Amino acid sequence: MSSDSSSSSSFGDEFTELNPNSDPKPVDERFGMLTLTEPAELEPNVRENGDGNTNESVNREGIETGDVDDNQLQVENQEIFGDEGPSSPSSSGYAGERGSSSATSASGIDETSEINDNEIQELRNEEISDSQASSWVPGKRHVDEDDASISWRKRKKHFFILSNSGKPIYSRYGDEHKLAGFSATLQAIISYVENGGDHVKLVKAGKHQVVFLVKGPIYLVCISCTEEPFESLKGQLELIYGQMILILTKSINRCFEKNPKFDMTPLLGGTDVVFYSLIHSFSWNPATFLHAYTCLPLAYATRQAAGAILQDVADSGVLFAILMCKHKVISLVGAQKASLHPDDMLLLSNFVMSSESFRTSESFSPICLPRYNPMAFLYAYVHFLDVDTYLMLLTTSSDAFHHLKDCRIRIEMVLLKSNVLSEVQRSMIDGGMRVEDLPVDPLPRPGSSPHVGLGQQRLSTDSLERPGEPFTGIGGPAGLWHFIYRSIYLDQYVSSEFSPPLNSPQQQKRLYRAYQRLYASMHDKEIGPHKTQFRRDENYALLCWVTQDFELYVAFDPLADKALAIKTCNRVCQWVKDVENEIFLQGATPFSW
Repeated sequence: MSSDSSSSSSFGDEFTELNPNSDPKPVDERFGMLTLTEPAELEPNVRENGDGNTNESVNREGIETGDVDDNQLQVENQEIFGDEGPSSPSSSGYAGERGSSSATSASGIDETSEINDNEIQELRNEEISDSQASSWVPGKRHVDEDDASISWRKRKKHFFILSNSGKPIYSRYGDEHKLAGFSATLQAIISYVENGGDHVKLVKAGKHQVVFLVKGPIYLVCISCTEEPFESLKGQLELIYGQMILILTKSINRCFEKNPKFDMTPLLGGTDVVFYSLIHSFSWNPATFLHAYTCLPLAYATRQAAGAILQDVADSGVLFAILMCKHKVISLVGAQKASLHPDDMLLLSNFVMSSESFRTSESFSPICLPRYNPMAFLYAYVHFLDVDTYLMLLTTSSDAFHHLKDCRIRIEMVLLKSNVLSEVQRSMIDGGMRVEDLPVDPLPRPGSSPHVGLGQQRLSTDSLERPGEPFTGIGGPAGLWHFIYRSIYLDQYVSSEFSPPLNSPQQQKRLYRAYQRLYASMHDKEIGPHKTQFRRDENYALLCWVTQDFELYVAFDPLADKALAIKTCNRVCQWVKDVENEIFLQGATPFSW
């Protein structure tokens, strides 16, 4: 048993809201003095703590600590190989790892071989990246399985929701009714530890992690051998619980107070697709671990036009007005003193995007925002303006359907008249920031040409392509493959488009897992938090830089030169600053309303 520290992203029993910086600085000032420099070579890999004992566990993770100024990045000359190597065949199933990583048998090996091809096929069919999400078919898989099925035991990642009486509520794989005995076993483990005056959070068995999350009468469990950090898995359970609260509200606890054997499964009927879509997003959506939202790249004037009409609607009694394209925000506004957490936006957009009923007609549905008020319903008017773009108007009134419909008509007329919807479609085709487009010399010089936006910057590249031919990248300078930039003050992030060699779903998913581990180690409360980290393995050279204003996660070719990588990170930060009005929603952070 382990009592690991709680994630900073946890919902918490009180669902407390985060506060903005008391004195936010303008973007130009925040970037003004930030420069990454080549670090001095440091000595050994093994350090000593204050007691004179070597701290090997820290060095194995490649975490860099010390008193480092926010305005200067210093990275130790420490490179770790094999940190993300392929797992052994037996790591994908329970047969050979029940309580011991060395427990193997001939039959276990045969079972692994028998199921391996099915697992590979499953990865190809189900775990698709953001760029290929349109081909992913939502819905629950393998409903005929139970805990006696070999294939069920070979699944690499399970999620379960059950009640404190042991009744199954949801399972990622298999039929919940067939898993009643397994759910009872999980409940017995939790109860046994609680009866001893403790709380179970994590159980490790070989390469498997069993993560527990107790939310009153609701128990959530994840069983995983994906080598994701504990905090990442716990955060995913928090999001699954939040998705359930969005559908039912936290008032469901009262039903269990009246009847401990209450069966809430019928209340979640038809929502399997919602949970499955959320779990699928853990493999491709950085918002699930960054706890920030991303915006669709648009010209500043276009986004302002969309925001102006949404603000007019919000002033007429709408609590939140959100215009989105898939999972990306076009514009959002809120009533005075109303705050919308990025996790609520993630759960709300997942609920809308995964429910086919919202696409067929305008809808008016009760929903709960866990971070806003977990005990009460709001009412959401949802209407798709085209196949990917949709409008959400949230109110506290259950009788506001006709008013919100009139608001939607006004909004749609303005968006069409100002060509916002056509610009949205153009942005979807053009894509976002590409590492191939990183400016050679982003720093302005006397007499230089004015700022060039994303669309203009890509004209020279696109003009060489045949019309209608999809863009194929070749990677950026100094071996730059990919980056994620998160603005801490805005609670927004921008992620570069994928390009070769990160052109397969498996490679993209592996990178996201690497980012997850990097994020968890940078924010580890026991040995951190940290400001810089550089690690190298057989797949990537990863560099992370965290300041009070932003976080930068960058992936390079594993053979990339570290000094050039640091210079490239400076260029990426400057590039983000140059196009910030197009990639971020300025002046409308949810925590500043």
